[in-house]
Amino acid sequence: MQLQLLSIVLILHCIEYTGCQQHTSRHRQHKPLPGVCQGGCLTCSDYNGCLSCKPRFFIFLERNGMRQIGVCLLSCPSGFYGTRSPDRNICTKCGPECDSCFNKNFCMRCRAGYYLHQGKCQENCPEGLVRSDTQRECVSSCPAECDTCVNSDTCTRCRSTFYLQQGQCNQVCFEGFEPNDKLMECTHQVHCEMSEWSEWSPCSNSGRTCGFKWGEETRTRKVILHPSHLGQPCPPISETKECIVKKRRCPGDKKKGERRGERRNRNNRRDKEGHEGRRERKKEKEQERERDTGDREDSEKRNKTEHRRRRGQNIDPVSPSPTQ
Repeated sequence: MQLQLLSIVLILHCIEYTGCQQHTSRHRQHKPLPGVCQGGCLTCSDYNGCLSCKPRFFIFLERNGMRQIGVCLLSCPSGFYGTRSPDRNICTKCGPECDSCFNKNFCMRCRAGYYLHQGKCQENCPEGLVRSDTQRECVSSCPAECDTCVNSDTCTRCRSTFYLQQGQCNQVCFEGFEPNDKLMECTHQVHCEMSEWSEWSPCSNSGRTCGFKWGEETRTRKVILHPSHLGQPCPPISETKECIVKKRRCPGDKKKGERRGERRNRNNRRDKEGHEGRRERKKEKEQERERDTGDREDSEKRNKTEHRRRRGQNIDPVSPSPTQ
């Protein structure tokens, strides 16, 4: 009769409560013997677990298939609240919209889709308040620079020209951060990172590694991480310095004597070509003078002939008179 009364009054089930699961596991692993109760049980049954609890404990019925097992707990699991009476302390289920509650009239956290306001879980918030899906509460309206917010102190998205940083909307980012116009957030500045320098190249001059005394040698490095817009820029990726090498002939180069002989031959050829050129020019000038002289003589002859011809035309000859 006592078990039937408990089943009618406490038709509840355990949800989201570790203590209850621990007690249930303990109860299942250590099945109490008839007449011998464990934990907070005052009276118990081999089949139904605890029937009544010691003082300060709450009796809670866990459903296991078609069977209910009584468990005695110091506090009720989430979704239930404790009710004390002179006869027994029981765990009572919260309202359907409450995730956890203090009593049947005061919720402490709401289920998804409901928002807590003054101990009540409701679908919509009063005027002047906004819903917070994170807290499942009605919170103050967002600040003027916020587009969306969790509450009056924490923004989740900012309006135009403002950048989100640590839940606040600012027009200027903190030190070490820079504005990201794509995300409209303040993001960490990224500074350039370079690899180690390579070894110095062989000393060379205009691509040659021999036949000179002074040259240059070069070393390089690579960019590992490119900087952000306001991050520290990358330094040069190459470096050059002067170098001195022991002067030596390149393979295929001729010896000093051979080079001197070739230079002398070139000079001789130039001198010979110069003499021949002068003789040719002199000869050309003489020929040109001869042509000029001949041309003048021909011109004078032509002029004299033309003059005699004209003078002959001007003299009119006297014809003889006919005889009568």
